[in-house]
Amino acid sequence: MNYFWAFCVGGALCVAGQLLIDLTKLTPARILVAFVVAGVVLSALGWYAPLAEFAGAGATVPLLGFGHLLAQGVVNAVNKSGLLGVLTGGLTAAAGGICASLLAGLLAALVAKSRDQN
Repeated sequence: MNYFWAFCVGGALCVAGQLLIDLTKLTPARILVAFVVAGVVLSALGWYAPLAEFAGAGATVPLLGFGHLLAQGVVNAVNKSGLLGVLTGGLTAAAGGICASLLAGLLAALVAKSRDQN
């Protein structure tokens, strides 16, 4: 049943993003930023943690989950280190994912052959 709810919640988040792309004049970059900010806001309100616990990877993998991770990292770092945690907490919490995405991009650049877009 966990797979079912992860699929439903993750799919609903993706549908919301696709509807924003299709029905608005927002660029994909602005939609991505809006999703991360929405994850931070929902986390600050205390609404995203129960969703992430319920849906698992369906809620933690999309960009809303990245915003939630950044917010929780800041909260934990502020509780541990004080005001300095505002600057270090988000990146510390997300360091593994950021490093993995950079390495995946590097590997794709090494394997793929670039060509002219025209």
